[in-house]
Amino acid sequence: MSVKIGSTRKGKKLPSSQKRDARKSRRNKRSRGIVIGVAAVVTVAIIALGVIFFLNNQNSGGASTSASQAGKYAFQVGAPGPGQQAPPITLPSTTGGTFDLASLHGKTVLLYFQEGLTCQPCWDQLKDIQSNSNQFHALSIDTIVSITTDPLDALQQKVADEGLSIPVLSDQNLVVSQAYTANGYGMMGTSRDGHTFIVVGPDGRIKWRADYGGSPNYTMYVPVPSLIADIRAGLSGGSK
Repeated sequence: MSVKIGSTRKGKKLPSSQKRDARKSRRNKRSRGIVIGVAAVVTVAIIALGVIFFLNNQNSGGASTSASQAGKYAFQVGAPGPGQQAPPITLPSTTGGTFDLASLHGKTVLLYFQEGLTCQPCWDQLKDIQSNSNQFHALSIDTIVSITTDPLDALQQKVADEGLSIPVLSDQNLVVSQAYTANGYGMMGTSRDGHTFIVVGPDGRIKWRADYGGSPNYTMYVPVPSLIADIRAGLSGGSK
Protein backbone atom coordinates (compact mmCIF):
# COMPACT_ATOMS: atom_id res chain seq x y z
CA MET A 1 0.00 0.00 0.00
CA SER A 2 1.34 3.38 -0.94
CA VAL A 3 1.11 6.60 1.07
CA LYS A 4 0.81 9.94 -0.62
CA ILE A 5 3.61 12.34 0.03
CA GLY A 6 2.51 15.36 2.12
CA SER A 7 -0.34 13.60 3.93
CA THR A 8 -0.56 13.87 7.75
CA ARG A 9 -0.76 11.02 10.13
CA LYS A 10 -3.15 10.94 13.08
CA GLY A 11 -1.31 11.53 16.36
CA LYS A 12 1.53 13.39 14.76
CA LYS A 13 3.56 15.18 17.47
CA LEU A 14 3.71 19.00 17.55
CA PRO A 15 7.07 20.76 17.76
CA SER A 16 8.12 21.63 21.33
CA SER A 17 7.77 25.39 20.68
CA GLN A 18 4.11 24.96 19.71
CA LYS A 19 3.49 22.88 22.82
CA ARG A 20 4.89 25.65 25.01
CA ASP A 21 2.73 28.23 23.25
CA ALA A 22 -0.36 26.08 23.74
CA ARG A 23 0.34 25.58 27.45
CA LYS A 24 0.98 29.32 27.91
CA SER A 25 -2.28 30.16 26.14
CA ARG A 26 -4.22 27.81 28.41
CA ARG A 27 -2.60 29.32 31.55
CA ASN A 28 -3.42 32.85 30.37
CA LYS A 29 -7.03 31.90 29.78
CA ARG A 30 -7.29 30.36 33.26
CA SER A 31 -5.70 33.48 34.84
CA ARG A 32 -8.08 35.79 33.04
CA GLY A 33 -10.99 33.66 34.15
CA ILE A 34 -9.89 33.80 37.79
CA VAL A 35 -9.40 37.60 37.69
CA ILE A 36 -12.83 38.14 36.11
CA GLY A 37 -14.43 35.83 38.67
CA VAL A 38 -12.82 37.61 41.63
CA ALA A 39 -13.80 41.01 40.24
CA ALA A 40 -17.39 39.86 39.85
CA VAL A 41 -17.53 38.59 43.43
CA VAL A 42 -16.08 41.84 44.79
CA THR A 43 -18.53 43.91 42.75
CA VAL A 44 -21.50 41.92 43.99
CA ALA A 45 -20.27 42.21 47.59
CA ILE A 46 -19.90 46.00 47.31
CA ILE A 47 -23.39 46.35 45.84
CA ALA A 48 -24.83 44.15 48.59
CA LEU A 49 -23.15 46.19 51.32
CA GLY A 50 -24.44 49.39 49.75
CA VAL A 51 -27.99 48.05 49.69
CA ILE A 52 -27.76 46.94 53.33
CA PHE A 53 -26.40 50.34 54.39
CA PHE A 54 -29.19 52.13 52.51
CA LEU A 55 -31.92 49.94 53.98
CA ASN A 56 -30.56 50.35 57.50
CA ASN A 57 -30.58 54.12 57.13
CA GLN A 58 -34.09 54.03 55.73
CA ASN A 59 -35.38 51.82 58.50
CA SER A 60 -33.76 53.82 61.27
CA GLY A 61 -34.95 57.12 59.84
CA GLY A 62 -31.58 58.63 60.74
CA ALA A 63 -32.30 58.14 64.44
CA SER A 64 -28.84 56.89 65.31
CA THR A 65 -27.17 59.80 63.52
CA SER A 66 -29.50 62.27 65.19
CA ALA A 67 -28.95 60.74 68.61
CA SER A 68 -25.19 61.12 68.21
CA GLN A 69 -25.69 64.88 67.72
CA ALA A 70 -27.44 65.39 71.07
CA GLY A 71 -25.44 67.15 73.78
CA LYS A 72 -22.73 68.45 71.44
CA TYR A 73 -23.42 72.02 72.49
CA ALA A 74 -23.55 72.74 76.21
CA PHE A 75 -26.56 74.60 77.53
CA GLN A 76 -28.07 75.68 80.80
CA VAL A 77 -31.73 75.43 81.76
CA GLY A 78 -33.07 78.66 83.14
CA ALA A 79 -36.35 79.53 84.81
CA PRO A 80 -39.14 79.09 84.11
CA GLY A 81 -38.20 75.59 83.09
CA PRO A 82 -39.88 72.36 81.99
CA GLY A 83 -43.20 71.73 83.70
CA GLN A 84 -43.79 75.39 84.55
CA GLN A 85 -46.42 77.62 83.01
CA ALA A 86 -45.10 79.75 80.15
CA PRO A 87 -45.42 83.49 80.89
CA PRO A 88 -47.77 85.37 78.55
CA ILE A 89 -46.37 86.87 75.35
CA THR A 90 -48.09 89.78 73.59
CA LEU A 91 -45.66 91.51 71.25
CA PRO A 92 -45.65 93.28 67.86
CA SER A 93 -44.59 90.97 65.03
CA THR A 94 -42.70 91.51 61.78
CA THR A 95 -45.57 89.73 60.01
CA GLY A 96 -47.96 92.51 61.10
CA GLY A 97 -50.26 92.86 64.08
CA THR A 98 -49.61 91.42 67.51
CA PHE A 99 -48.46 87.93 68.41
CA ASP A 100 -50.36 86.48 71.36
CA LEU A 101 -49.08 83.16 72.76
CA ALA A 102 -52.42 82.50 74.46
CA SER A 103 -54.11 82.40 71.05
CA LEU A 104 -52.05 79.32 70.19
CA HIS A 105 -53.42 77.22 73.05
CA GLY A 106 -53.65 73.64 71.80
CA LYS A 107 -50.54 73.99 69.63
CA THR A 108 -46.85 73.42 70.33
CA VAL A 109 -44.71 76.54 69.93
CA LEU A 110 -40.92 76.92 69.69
CA LEU A 111 -39.68 80.24 71.07
CA TYR A 112 -36.24 81.39 69.93
CA PHE A 113 -34.84 84.28 71.99
CA GLN A 114 -31.80 85.77 70.25
CA GLU A 115 -29.43 88.69 70.47
CA GLY A 116 -30.87 90.49 67.45
CA LEU A 117 -29.48 92.87 64.86
CA THR A 118 -25.92 92.81 66.23
CA CYS A 119 -25.63 89.02 65.91
CA GLN A 120 -25.44 87.72 62.33
CA PRO A 121 -24.96 84.08 63.49
CA CYS A 122 -28.35 84.41 65.20
CA TRP A 123 -29.96 85.29 61.86
CA ASP A 124 -28.09 82.48 60.14
CA GLN A 125 -29.58 80.23 62.82
CA LEU A 126 -33.07 81.48 62.03
CA LYS A 127 -32.57 81.00 58.29
CA ASP A 128 -31.38 77.43 58.84
CA ILE A 129 -34.38 76.74 61.06
CA GLN A 130 -36.68 78.05 58.34
CA SER A 131 -34.94 75.97 55.67
CA ASN A 132 -35.37 72.85 57.80
CA SER A 133 -38.80 73.62 59.24
CA ASN A 134 -40.05 70.16 58.23
CA GLN A 135 -37.71 68.61 60.81
CA PHE A 136 -39.23 70.75 63.55
CA HIS A 137 -42.75 69.94 62.38
CA ALA A 138 -41.77 66.26 62.59
CA LEU A 139 -41.31 66.86 66.34
CA SER A 140 -44.93 68.09 66.49
CA ILE A 141 -43.85 71.73 66.69
CA ASP A 142 -46.61 73.74 65.02
CA THR A 143 -45.27 77.30 65.21
CA ILE A 144 -41.82 78.89 65.44
CA VAL A 145 -41.26 82.50 66.52
CA SER A 146 -38.14 84.48 67.35
CA ILE A 147 -37.90 87.24 69.97
CA THR A 148 -35.35 90.05 70.18
CA THR A 149 -35.07 93.41 71.97
CA ASP A 150 -34.71 95.46 68.75
CA PRO A 151 -37.29 97.98 67.45
CA LEU A 152 -39.93 96.60 65.09
CA ASP A 153 -39.10 98.74 62.05
CA ALA A 154 -35.45 97.64 62.11
CA LEU A 155 -36.51 94.00 62.48
CA GLN A 156 -38.91 94.27 59.55
CA GLN A 157 -36.08 95.50 57.35
CA LYS A 158 -33.78 92.73 58.60
CA VAL A 159 -36.22 89.88 57.93
CA ALA A 160 -36.83 91.31 54.45
CA ASP A 161 -33.09 91.41 53.79
CA GLU A 162 -32.66 87.84 55.06
CA GLY A 163 -35.72 86.47 53.24
CA LEU A 164 -37.38 85.27 56.43
CA SER A 165 -41.04 84.41 56.87
CA ILE A 166 -40.77 83.22 60.49
CA PRO A 167 -42.29 85.90 62.74
CA VAL A 168 -39.79 87.95 64.73
CA LEU A 169 -41.20 89.74 67.77
CA SER A 170 -39.99 93.06 69.13
CA ASP A 171 -39.52 93.02 72.91
CA GLN A 172 -37.95 96.46 73.08
CA ASN A 173 -38.82 96.98 76.75
CA LEU A 174 -37.57 93.48 77.72
CA VAL A 175 -40.89 92.66 79.41
CA VAL A 176 -41.08 89.16 77.93
CA SER A 177 -37.31 88.57 77.95
CA GLN A 178 -37.17 89.25 81.67
CA ALA A 179 -40.23 87.11 82.35
CA TYR A 180 -38.39 84.20 80.71
CA THR A 181 -34.95 85.34 82.04
CA ALA A 182 -33.76 84.97 78.44
CA ASN A 183 -31.71 88.15 78.83
CA GLY A 184 -29.44 86.50 81.38
CA TYR A 185 -27.38 84.47 78.90
CA GLY A 186 -25.96 86.92 76.39
CA MET A 187 -22.62 88.61 75.80
CA MET A 188 -24.22 92.06 76.09
CA GLY A 189 -25.27 91.67 79.70
CA THR A 190 -28.98 91.91 80.53
CA SER A 191 -29.77 94.46 77.80
CA ARG A 192 -30.16 91.75 75.15
CA ASP A 193 -31.19 88.12 74.96
CA GLY A 194 -28.67 85.32 74.55
CA HIS A 195 -29.44 82.16 72.56
CA THR A 196 -32.41 80.51 74.24
CA PHE A 197 -34.86 77.94 72.87
CA ILE A 198 -38.09 77.07 74.68
CA VAL A 199 -40.79 74.60 73.62
CA VAL A 200 -44.23 75.49 74.94
CA GLY A 201 -46.73 72.63 74.84
CA PRO A 202 -50.40 72.67 73.87
CA ASP A 203 -51.36 73.14 77.54
CA GLY A 204 -49.28 76.30 77.85
CA ARG A 205 -46.57 74.65 79.93
CA ILE A 206 -42.89 74.56 79.05
CA LYS A 207 -41.84 71.15 77.76
CA TRP A 208 -38.16 71.82 77.07
CA ARG A 209 -35.66 74.64 77.46
CA ALA A 210 -32.04 75.23 76.48
CA ASP A 211 -30.03 78.39 77.15
CA TYR A 212 -27.03 77.94 74.84
CA GLY A 213 -25.74 81.49 75.04
CA GLY A 214 -24.45 81.52 78.59
CA SER A 215 -20.95 82.12 79.92
CA PRO A 216 -18.27 81.11 79.24
CA ASN A 217 -18.95 79.84 75.71
CA TYR A 218 -21.66 82.27 74.56
CA THR A 219 -22.84 80.01 71.78
CA MET A 220 -24.75 82.03 69.18
CA TYR A 221 -25.33 79.29 66.63
CA VAL A 222 -26.29 75.64 66.99
CA PRO A 223 -26.36 73.44 63.85
CA VAL A 224 -29.88 72.26 63.11
CA PRO A 225 -29.02 68.52 63.49
CA SER A 226 -27.72 69.16 67.02
CA LEU A 227 -30.66 71.41 67.89
CA ILE A 228 -33.17 68.84 66.63
CA ALA A 229 -31.37 66.07 68.54
CA ASP A 230 -31.42 68.11 71.78
CA ILE A 231 -35.11 68.91 71.40
CA ARG A 232 -35.95 65.29 70.64
CA ALA A 233 -33.98 64.09 73.66
CA GLY A 234 -35.62 66.70 75.87
CA LEU A 235 -39.15 65.94 74.74
CA SER A 236 -38.54 62.23 75.33
CA GLY A 237 -37.35 62.88 78.87
CA GLY A 238 -33.60 63.04 78.25
CA SER A 239 -33.05 66.75 78.78
CA LYS A 240 -30.80 68.23 81.46
